[in-house]
Amino acid sequence: MSAPLLLAVTTLGRLEALRRLLDSVAHQLGPDDRVVLVAQDNEPEVRRLVDATGRGDRITVTSSPRGASLGRNVGIAAFADASDDALVMFPNDTTWFPDGTIDAVRRAIGDAPGGAVTVSTDIGPRFVLPAAGAALDVTTVWQVIEMSLVIRLGILRRIGGFDECIGTGAPTPWQAGEVTDLLMRALAAEPALSRRFVWTSSDDVHVGGIPETAGLDPRERRWKLRAYGRGVGRVLARHPFPLWHRWGFVVAGLLVGIRRGSEYAPLDGGVAFLGRLEGVRGRTIGRTAGAAAVGR
Repeated sequence: MSAPLLLAVTTLGRLEALRRLLDSVAHQLGPDDRVVLVAQDNEPEVRRLVDATGRGDRITVTSSPRGASLGRNVGIAAFADASDDALVMFPNDTTWFPDGTIDAVRRAIGDAPGGAVTVSTDIGPRFVLPAAGAALDVTTVWQVIEMSLVIRLGILRRIGGFDECIGTGAPTPWQAGEVTDLLMRALAAEPALSRRFVWTSSDDVHVGGIPETAGLDPRERRWKLRAYGRGVGRVLARHPFPLWHRWGFVVAGLLVGIRRGSEYAPLDGGVAFLGRLEGVRGRTIGRTAGAAAVGR
């Protein structure tokens, strides 16, 4: 029998985006599929939106303080009655599922412990996934982002879910890298994940999303770039990545504005470099807010 697909969505209550997500999944849910919305703002409005779907049997709402990793862990806990074999995904509230996606995810992952799907935006995929058969390792782990991950609930339970001190909205300067950290811990606990991880084809299955900088003004964009660089740098420093990988990542920050010119300006590279340096060193430079204010 096919495994249930469970969606844990942490939301700040952005109703227009959330309505698109719910409209896209409500009619695709199978008898054992479930969606949990973890409202970190606008909870009454989120509950009214769910009531309007008529799928309260499959879509439920809970709440938590802010922090994307905290919210995802609250979502995992809400699946307490689900089996370890269930598949879990972590869409953003700005994600949506084209028709047929939920069944396509199930078919693509099969009996594997986990996998990744493409996140498509109006300027192209957020990341281009490795070819089928590639190992999940210190090189390819960076191609997986939160809303692209598909993983067995049992693995999440064994490793304790997400580190709540890492990621968007965390009470620390380390505002990204939470899924990389999770997968590195999962690889240590479940070595078979490396060779059995499924890289899906975007032609077969993908979810919709928005570009990383969507809706941000230049100041917010640079803030996010530095904060996210800190988080990824911290993850690089805390796991057994090669030294050249850590410091190569820092230096490559200088080129972000050139390599990702559709989202960033040329001078943004200096901000990326600074954030990445802070993360790898484990110390911030100057005053900085701990938790993210924009752009989950």
